[in-house]
Amino acid sequence: MYAVIVANAPAFMIEPFYGLLSHADLLIAADGGGNSLHRAGLTPDLLVGDLDSLKPQALHAFRQAGVVIRQYPPAKDETDLELALLQAVDAHATRIDILGALGGRFDQSLANVALLALPELASCRVRLLDAEQEVYLAHRSVVINGAIGDVVSLLPLGGPARGITTRGLEYSLHEADLYFEHSRGISNTIITTPAHVSVREGLLVVVHRFTR
Repeated sequence: MYAVIVANAPAFMIEPFYGLLSHADLLIAADGGGNSLHRAGLTPDLLVGDLDSLKPQALHAFRQAGVVIRQYPPAKDETDLELALLQAVDAHATRIDILGALGGRFDQSLANVALLALPELASCRVRLLDAEQEVYLAHRSVVINGAIGDVVSLLPLGGPARGITTRGLEYSLHEADLYFEHSRGISNTIITTPAHVSVREGLLVVVHRFTR
């Protein structure tokens, strides 16, 4: 099942994602992410969060439309996006795209990237998306379906990533190690498509920036 979660990045523009949203089996608003949906005349299947950043008119419209609302107290350990991800897993989503999770507060964006490592997501294909890039974990091996000239960065998460091998990138790696505290994996470029990345050990974040 394909789930799309809309989070609450302040400058998020929903228009480039209408096609993607139309294919979602489950559409989840993570609290203030519902504001973008409401402005676009769209209704989520599920609203999750403490509702401190959702505008009253959006909340009223969603209630009138019969949206399932799971409200949590403000004093909670998880962010609204983490709760939304766990709800998607509970609904048996196997693919999850997250919109509006990048480009806002740096602490929130950094935490959102770290959420990719949630153990509950290990069997899911999860991406953070904005209009210019996608961010996801390389689980053993991934195919990067980009265009020649796209920029790809490989970033270890939480420690070293070992045994990294690439194909189709300008600066190739073969059984190489990348380290969390070093910047070696930044700004590679796709030279043949599709590109491939595999990792033997550790968590490796792929940041694919589109040139098209």
